[in-house]
Amino acid sequence: MTKPLTMFWFIPTQGDGTYIGSSEGHRPADPLYLEQVAIAVDRLGFEGVLLPTGKGCEESWIVATALATATERLKFLVALRPGVTSPAFAARQAAALDRISRGRLLLNVVVGGDAAELAGDGVFLDHDARYAQADEFLTVWRKLLSGERVDFEGEHLKAIGAELAFPPVQRPHPPLWFGGSSDAAIEIAADHTEVYLTWGEPVDQVAEKIARVRAAAAKRGKTLRFGLRLHLIVRETAAEAWAAADRLISRVSDEAIAATQAMAAKSDSVGQKRMTALHGGKRENLEIAPNLWAGLGLVRKGAGTALVGDPATVAERLREYQAVGIDTIIASGYPHLEEAFKVAELLFPNLGLGREPSGAHATIGGEFGVKAATTS
Repeated sequence: MTKPLTMFWFIPTQGDGTYIGSSEGHRPADPLYLEQVAIAVDRLGFEGVLLPTGKGCEESWIVATALATATERLKFLVALRPGVTSPAFAARQAAALDRISRGRLLLNVVVGGDAAELAGDGVFLDHDARYAQADEFLTVWRKLLSGERVDFEGEHLKAIGAELAFPPVQRPHPPLWFGGSSDAAIEIAADHTEVYLTWGEPVDQVAEKIARVRAAAAKRGKTLRFGLRLHLIVRETAAEAWAAADRLISRVSDEAIAATQAMAAKSDSVGQKRMTALHGGKRENLEIAPNLWAGLGLVRKGAGTALVGDPATVAERLREYQAVGIDTIIASGYPHLEEAFKVAELLFPNLGLGREPSGAHATIGGEFGVKAATTS
């Protein structure tokens, strides 16, 4: 029997809302709102959440620490940023948050692809040099979390007598996840990480990428797991789902599309270029594969595709990704609080997922149940 997919959700630390690309109905990334989302998905049965990173987001480590104390089982996939911080400092952060969360920390290695944003953080290396630096960073970081005293001198980084006083809960270290489509990125994934992430491209493109990563890992005697990052728009009927997709981008202006595509064009991220190529910045023909819709990518950098449809159909499409090697889905939907309930209530039963909330009780005759009649 095939193991059920693992489902993660998304914490919208850059803000949330009903209409993407519009200030209408916008919800700021208020700490209490983010806590509401986290508590909801913890109770609904999602295994973990991804927290994004960047200058437009609330700082992911601080938010994850706050949310870890408000949840019970939820895992937190937090950005580990080579180049933005030192490996020793990052190791201390990781060990502390792993202890605070009682072993629920996961690390998403983010090298970055926006030159302007990287410059603001003091990073001025080109694409391949950033990955070379990340290789050195992760070499030192992993040794520290494993309990080693580290002396290291590379092209980009140097450490003398580095060590970690307080170990993490997870040994040898919290799991490393990574996404990147370039050759340099795939080498990093194969050398250092446990889970490789890809954005929601058509199944054949995802299969091709997984084959490349698997081959690179096999050369090192490793086996990686694979995750898929995309959005979900699930409704009881296909017509309702497609109407919801159209509504989501109904306030998007041509100027907003042009501005987003101009910013994306400046990125040296291979993954971003692949995402942009799916829609070309145009509103026409946004269903790029069966039920795979690229509308979000018009005004959203990064993950820009969604699976759209009724529960049975979306589950079938997810199983197509599972058949080529995906075992974890990192999903999201706008607004994230309401859509988490829709995904859990409509889609989870079709995937064999779900969790009975603590304190759950049976329904009785009346508002939410039908009680069988008795006869005397």
